[in-house]
Amino acid sequence: MSTLRIGTALSLRYRPRALLVGLAFALPALGVGILALGTGDYPIAPAEVLRTLTGGGTPAEDFIVNQLRLPRVATALAVGAALGLAGALFQSLVRNPLGSPDVLGFTQGAAVGALIVVITGGSSLALAGGAVAGGLASGAAIYALARKGGVHGSRLVLIGIGSSAILTGINGYLLTRTQLMDAARAVLWLTGSLDGRGWRDAVPLLAALAVLGPAVLLGCGRALAVVEMGDDAAAGLGVRVERVRLALLGCAVLLAALAAAAAGPVSFVALTAPQLARRLTRAPGPNLLAATCTGAALLVTADYAAQRVLPGHQLPVGVVTGVLGGGYLIWLLATERRAGRI
Repeated sequence: MSTLRIGTALSLRYRPRALLVGLAFALPALGVGILALGTGDYPIAPAEVLRTLTGGGTPAEDFIVNQLRLPRVATALAVGAALGLAGALFQSLVRNPLGSPDVLGFTQGAAVGALIVVITGGSSLALAGGAVAGGLASGAAIYALARKGGVHGSRLVLIGIGSSAILTGINGYLLTRTQLMDAARAVLWLTGSLDGRGWRDAVPLLAALAVLGPAVLLGCGRALAVVEMGDDAAAGLGVRVERVRLALLGCAVLLAALAAAAAGPVSFVALTAPQLARRLTRAPGPNLLAATCTGAALLVTADYAAQRVLPGHQLPVGVVTGVLGGGYLIWLLATERRAGRI
């Protein structure tokens, strides 16, 4: 553990290896983003992409890079970062590697809100608002159900899995009540897709990350690490456990809901990124920065692959994350079982 002092009033403690892991994922995430900006029907070299991003490209390159492709890449990076951070918060708070928004039912709640908007004929902006409202409502309901006896560990995971099953059933029913064209649009959204994403999809999530990211990373990391030791130990060290847990759960649910509003309920990124970051950092604690960068790298890479794995066809990014994440989940369950933790 090292300490970075900023002036005389502020000092930050960090693990050098965790910082290097975060940087090791942040750089490839930006690199894949630049590749994505330069590939397509009108290919542009990476050097020209960088020149265009700094205002030096031709009018055609400026239009293609900054107006057509950059919003999608920015959305992919923001959604991946938000899911990585939200997953790290959930897994640390419940002290369970299965704690993630898609396993606990929060993204299914966001899907319920979005489908209600689809049925009522709402606009794309209303769909995003419905997804956020649904995610927050499901988060409040799951927290209320799990609060008796303490919001921790297997209790929250089991209640979340049960809630996820119920909400999935509600989503299926809502799809049967939707017009055919609207149902096709809803199914694409439910799969998780970045196709056609613009700045109006990315800006709300980018704004939330700009506010909540530094607040959580700099202001709550130490308290979260103490909470991971157990409620009694944290309370003995002066941490107001329920207040910290409620605040961080609220941040995680909001990030997950905004990510779902921007790209649909993309699966497994929130589950995989924190565990991958933890294994690479080899450090206890939430590893929030590493998980955030890992999530961004995973999603932008998955979206790049989704656009090019089948020549002439674009897959929804949720298909790629689902296939890879499902295999990871099977491996994780087998590992936990061999270790005697499940």
